[in-house]
Amino acid sequence: MHTSGYTHRTARTLTGLVGLAATGILLTGCATAESPEATRPLTGGTLTYASGDAEPTCLDPHVGGNYPQALVSTQYLESLVSRNADGEIIPWLADSWTESADGLAWDFTLAAGVSFTDGTPLDAAAVQANIAHIQDPETASSTGYLALGKVTGTDAVSTNVVRLTLSEPDSALLESLSQPWLAIESPTALARSQDENCASPVGTGPFQVEKWVQQESITLVRNEKYNSPPADAAHTGPAYLDSIVWRFIPDSASRYAALQSGDADVIDNAQPDTIVQAEKSDTIVHLDAPRPGASNRIELNSGRAPFNDPLVREAFIRSANVDDAVTSLFRGTAERSYSALSSVEPLAVSGPDLFAYDPEAASDLLDSAGWTERDSNGYRVKDGVRLTVDFPVSTNQSIPAEQSLFEQIQATAKKTGFEVLLSPMDLSSWYTALGENDYDAVSAPYTKVGPDVLRILFHSDGITPAPSGYFANHAQVNDPAIDALLTQAGQVTDADERAALYADAQNQVLAGFYILPLFDQQNHYLLGTDVVGARALPTVSTPTFYDAWLK
Repeated sequence: MHTSGYTHRTARTLTGLVGLAATGILLTGCATAESPEATRPLTGGTLTYASGDAEPTCLDPHVGGNYPQALVSTQYLESLVSRNADGEIIPWLADSWTESADGLAWDFTLAAGVSFTDGTPLDAAAVQANIAHIQDPETASSTGYLALGKVTGTDAVSTNVVRLTLSEPDSALLESLSQPWLAIESPTALARSQDENCASPVGTGPFQVEKWVQQESITLVRNEKYNSPPADAAHTGPAYLDSIVWRFIPDSASRYAALQSGDADVIDNAQPDTIVQAEKSDTIVHLDAPRPGASNRIELNSGRAPFNDPLVREAFIRSANVDDAVTSLFRGTAERSYSALSSVEPLAVSGPDLFAYDPEAASDLLDSAGWTERDSNGYRVKDGVRLTVDFPVSTNQSIPAEQSLFEQIQATAKKTGFEVLLSPMDLSSWYTALGENDYDAVSAPYTKVGPDVLRILFHSDGITPAPSGYFANHAQVNDPAIDALLTQAGQVTDADERAALYADAQNQVLAGFYILPLFDQQNHYLLGTDVVGARALPTVSTPTFYDAWLK
């Protein structure tokens, strides 16, 4: 925590993956002219970050691979490549790269003179050890493992050049390598037990893990020898901050109160009412950074009844009054999506006509599917079985407004005859329910840079679990035509051909009524105006405090 008497600031919203440092514009929220001394970065101080996301069970994002891990590991781990505000892949730990003519080999030349914070040098062998670690079933990786699905081997071409060999061309490889779930860690540290590495991963980043008090906070301290910022960073050399205290405060009201009182400098998972209130404040800045990859959506399990019938899937979607719920619950902080992809993905295809609220059409569809009778509670019945939808809800990943949206869908679907059973669960129980195929509908966030997320979510290969036990194709789409489109799109390098293939695949997914799109995956950060220079990385929209400093 820090304190400051400076409060005369104007709050404003900075929308999207703005890549502020790339343009030299830092996140200040300033509305008045200041002296050069007032805007010159100051070294020192501790920034307190209060997270409402689930506390990671492991600080190594290779293990499992969820968003809470990405949030904190962005501060101490770095990737081979990054992405700028225009979506272009840019150098990070790799200075350059080349692809072979057949697309089956990529050579990465590593930045010179970079070491991990334990003194181990960054070299080709280190990258090899990281690829092996992610692909080792004992690591129990999911996100990183799935992203490296086409990588079959590695070679050290020289001390600072590493070659990845592939089973088939991968048009999304660089996008995948930009993500924190594939960040590069010290091979010396990886050789420790998993428990040790989970407690204190070792990277090349601007900060390093000093202490983790579980269920309370993680303390990160400055890496004094840091020399490997991404190409779009605003400065070089070590970070300005002395340290970061990463606190876990699940209750949204308590997080906001901590920000207002100065007990926290930055909070995440800001709720709609809080955002509206903050934007009226002159002491708080709102950073809106929706995630790339998939939209936030409800996936309908087509692998079992009742949603193995496309008529029933469409009927459920026609029964959901999502537009009114988003308008009333999110108060302008989120826009309705009609796409499988986030609005920040240039290749996203939208189909609003497919997702209009139409209870009469829904009733006709259920009649056609044979659900013609109703029981005494008004629910549809067929062959003595009630039309029930089991819907587990992760309370760690679905904010209260989203949970209220599910309740409104439950209410409107009941009018058509669906019994929707919402089951709030902690993250571990939720993962278990999905792994045991114990669900009919689920809202499962999945973040991946670029449209290749469609392959992860809708190719039939995605029904097979990763070593962690997690699988991503929760709609259990098993369509050879969609598989063929996604496979081909993942191999071609021609931009127009790739876009056309992904458009065809999206249209088939949307027309199959496998998903009910809701809105972009939300990242709303609120910052006290004493925080200058923070930004969201244009990879997966996690905050980075390398360029940040405190007034």
